[in-house]
Amino acid sequence: DKEMTEEYTQLPMIPEINTLEELTAELRKIFEEERINVEHVKAVLGAYSSKPRDWRKYAKFDPHRYTRNLIDTGNGKYNLIALCWSEGQGSSIHSHADSHCFVKILDGDLLETMYDWPEGEDGGEMKAKEMNTFGKNGVTYINDSMGLHRMENPSNSDQCVSLHLYSPPFQMCKCFDQRTGHVAEAKVTFWSQYGKRTPFKVLKKQDRKRHV
Repeated sequence: DKEMTEEYTQLPMIPEINTLEELTAELRKIFEEERINVEHVKAVLGAYSSKPRDWRKYAKFDPHRYTRNLIDTGNGKYNLIALCWSEGQGSSIHSHADSHCFVKILDGDLLETMYDWPEGEDGGEMKAKEMNTFGKNGVTYINDSMGLHRMENPSNSDQCVSLHLYSPPFQMCKCFDQRTGHVAEAKVTFWSQYGKRTPFKVLKKQDRKRHV
């Protein structure tokens, strides 16, 4: 796994980034390095000013739940994903499987609610410890040492599209019941990949696990 650090005394020069394609190319360059600085990745994400024409092909909405739409796998180093949130849609409280999670808002607003890890298997009701709303072009970061979070579109009239980078990629994470602190394993799936709908598979009963 790549080593992530926050110990730069000076960040490298951030190039001008005009398109999502240029952003993807710059991220690939960064993740070729053995040591990756969190603030450097955040600065590169922040250097891109969101343009709907760049990401419209990945913006797939579902009326029943938010969607995860794969944009790039970063040569196996990360997954870059567009998450699309219809009005009022949100995630469960979840972990990130020891991965690093960077988020940039492409359109709309996204509300992040932070929680501490529950104590024990059923640690009782989970209390929110911090809430932040990120607007268009806002950037944030989380890893499991910082706690857990829930993300949601707080608007009842506007959609939201957010860009998420997970390094390393992961297929499973933990989801938590806010009322009880009970934890369940959840499978991470893609609604679409590279702009095309992921083929729908009917799961056998024994293979059905909770999906996020």
